[in-house]
Amino acid sequence: MVSSGQNKKPNILLIIADDLSKTLPLYGDSTITTPGMDGVAKDGVVFERAYCTASSCTPSRASILTGKYPHQLTEGGNLHGTLPLKYENYARILAENGYRVGLQGKGWGPGNFQKGGYTENPAGKSYKNFENFMQDQPADVPFCFWIGSHDPHRPYSASLKGSLGIDSMKVKVPVWLPDNNGVQEDFLDYYAESKRFDQTIEKAIALLKEKGIYDETLIVITSDNGMPFPRVKANAYDRSTNIPLIMRWGRHFMKGKRTSEMVSLVDLAPTFLSVAGIETPKSMEGQSLLALLETGKSKHPRAEIFSERERHAYVRADNLGYPMRAIRTDRFLYINNLRPERWPAGDPENPESNRFYGDIDDGQTKKLLLENKDDPAYEKLRLWSLDKRPAEELYDLEKDPDQLENLAKDASYAKVRQELATRLLKWRKHTKDPVTETIEPFDNYPFYGEIPKHP
Repeated sequence: MVSSGQNKKPNILLIIADDLSKTLPLYGDSTITTPGMDGVAKDGVVFERAYCTASSCTPSRASILTGKYPHQLTEGGNLHGTLPLKYENYARILAENGYRVGLQGKGWGPGNFQKGGYTENPAGKSYKNFENFMQDQPADVPFCFWIGSHDPHRPYSASLKGSLGIDSMKVKVPVWLPDNNGVQEDFLDYYAESKRFDQTIEKAIALLKEKGIYDETLIVITSDNGMPFPRVKANAYDRSTNIPLIMRWGRHFMKGKRTSEMVSLVDLAPTFLSVAGIETPKSMEGQSLLALLETGKSKHPRAEIFSERERHAYVRADNLGYPMRAIRTDRFLYINNLRPERWPAGDPENPESNRFYGDIDDGQTKKLLLENKDDPAYEKLRLWSLDKRPAEELYDLEKDPDQLENLAKDASYAKVRQELATRLLKWRKHTKDPVTETIEPFDNYPFYGEIPKHP
């Protein structure tokens, strides 16, 4: 078995949640306790402003693996797509450089990786669990392992929260959602699965310590995107893209520190390669976070973060997507909805898939919104979560942290809007974004998921 001091290169352990926002004690939310995350953070670095590239499982995970933005990955930019083998992948690069690579649970996906040319999940060979993987771990070989939890993805089990003793009095419902008992119960179920994710972390850390390799392992805890609630998942607002990120590597990183520098999950692949002493491929858009983690200062601090989305679920006529591109700076968030004539949450009625506003995951909160969408008292709530949106959205984060007041047509913000629109377009050109006013290739890529039909 691996023991302390035998690896020249560090082990790499990525523990990734499925739909977890920063609803955690480390970020000021005390609804649950998270001793697993807290323990790693105590001797590691907590990122205040880490962002996924897309608030959708498959493209976000593709960006983590490839260090590229979703629109650069052809079919990899869609949920239930595929990831072409031609794109550099940190897991494959590490395997080619002596690492043993494995996966537990949800890796890249959902999608069909065989269609992209892979014979196994792009994140690595699947194992029953981390313990099973470690049983055969050679003493002189570093490993790279991906623990992909399914928590706190829907559907939820109503019985879980009762067994975990979560305090319902601490639940804070976002202002864009109805605050009543049904929604609070829905959030309690979400918190229960978030707690279970932390238990997954505790178990993995205990195994590393048992093997004597805790300090020799780069540990990364994060989420692919924000929580599965209306106006969060599959959107470009802060609650959609600003996700938890904690990193620890023995004595190599700062201990118990927090950083407010803006980073992207597109930076993980270059970081993993750099700690392994491997040069980052030029094809990767991300940048290594190693200097920031070691010294608290990045060599190339970001002035902005970019995020996007293409086709999420099969929820519009002809299986159309809803392309967005967004730029986030210290103070502003600017979103360009490239096809504003479409419904951002999915068609109100879609006979093809039998789903209504289907880019919002089913649950009690969504059910309540749909049941009351014609109630005048729900007008703003409907507007924020269900209705169509203009081509441009602009939010002043200092005055409006929840991003509810669109200032794109406010004359006093005209200069800001134009500047951000220009910066966003420059980035799109630099990264060779294939979407134009008349061309939308992501609409035509195959959908490999199941399509529900009318009985």
